[in-house]
Amino acid sequence: MSKLRWGVLSTARIATEKVIPAIARSEFGEVLAIASRDAQRAQRAAERLGIPRHYGSYQDLLEDSDVDAVYIPLPNHLHVPWSIRALEHGKHVLCEKPIGLSSQEARQLRAAAREHPQLKLMEAFMYRFHPQWQRAYEMVREGQVGELHTIQTFFSFFNDDPDNIRHRPEWGGGALMDIGCYPISLSRWLFGEEPHEVWGCLHLDSQFGVDRTVSGMLVFPSGGTATFTASMQVAPYQRVHIVGTDGRIEIEIPFNAPPDRPCRLSWQDDQGRLETLTFPTCDQYTVQADLFAQAVQNDLPVPTALEDAIANMEAIEAVIASAQSGRTVRMG
Repeated sequence: MSKLRWGVLSTARIATEKVIPAIARSEFGEVLAIASRDAQRAQRAAERLGIPRHYGSYQDLLEDSDVDAVYIPLPNHLHVPWSIRALEHGKHVLCEKPIGLSSQEARQLRAAAREHPQLKLMEAFMYRFHPQWQRAYEMVREGQVGELHTIQTFFSFFNDDPDNIRHRPEWGGGALMDIGCYPISLSRWLFGEEPHEVWGCLHLDSQFGVDRTVSGMLVFPSGGTATFTASMQVAPYQRVHIVGTDGRIEIEIPFNAPPDRPCRLSWQDDQGRLETLTFPTCDQYTVQADLFAQAVQNDLPVPTALEDAIANMEAIEAVIASAQSGRTVRMG
């Protein structure tokens, strides 16, 4: 089976430091080309990463007929426009999260994708494919925590660089869009349903005009809740607690799982017995790339459907609406 030939739109750090090296280690894909608005930057990245082709515009890469699929790590406001252009050029698309600036944009992308049913399109929430999350999901489904009642998530780092794209409100910056989307995604996934009530609180940065800290609560039809805090301007930390009637699961490094050392998950039953599960070294970006490539090569559904991305955007919007109104927002 030939490898999926990837093109990368942008020399963004996540692409050059994480995703491109991960694809290089993958079984079913290879990076054929990279593009930047700066031709010299694209050339330097290609030479450093061993990529055969480089382009000084995104459009030029899309016109390369040898590129099968594109990975899009552009700023949030460019996700939907360039995903649509890629589809129109016959490319499969793996686009970074969040899928766009709004659920309306996401539905616009869905309409475009329906015009090209032969092409695959997926939002790149890589965490779901790490073995620690696959096991956590299985444990919840198997009832190893009993009835799932609540999920608590914390995710933070510190960045006050005024030139960072996360501090550009017109580009979809802010903590909620950058990392707050993760606890919303995982909670919807684990509960297996969409929230019907959402509460949110945003702490705005007076200098940048974006939310630097966001806290929220999702209430699900089953009665379960998910609470979270995400921040771009506090000490780096991340942790997820999954708690049910008969036990709990704690994931130590839930999102930025290291590709060079094992990860751990703790499970405690209702008798207080504690077990630690250790997962072998794994690059979640490599797993994601291979699963996407297999979906393309075997004409299978992608692991995460676009409908999931749309629903996640709707929940994000509900958090914003609640924060702006000071009231709980009902969904559905």
